[in-house]
Amino acid sequence: MAWLMLFGAGLLEIVWAIALKQSAGFTRPWPTALGVTTAAASFAMLTVALKSLPVGTAYAVWVGVGALGVAVTGIAVLNESHSPARLTFLALILTGVIGLKAIGE
Repeated sequence: MAWLMLFGAGLLEIVWAIALKQSAGFTRPWPTALGVTTAAASFAMLTVALKSLPVGTAYAVWVGVGALGVAVTGIAVLNESHSPARLTFLALILTGVIGLKAIGE
């Protein structure tokens, strides 16, 4: 259950990061509200996961899922760079997240 909460928290991190980008510096109310609300939910879910997972592993996975998801969303939706070097380093983040889940520590 902790891993499910952790991955859910990482997915919400993607939502809040993109929402904050769309908030234009907190000047647009709906994206701002979405960003703040999903950030709070993401932190709450991370907190639940931390009850049974090591903090280093949980934090690394949370940040990795969020960073990878935001980067992929940026490439797919916001027309950000998808250079081979960028994709290679994103694959390394994915490898790290999978590795941490695989060892379960």
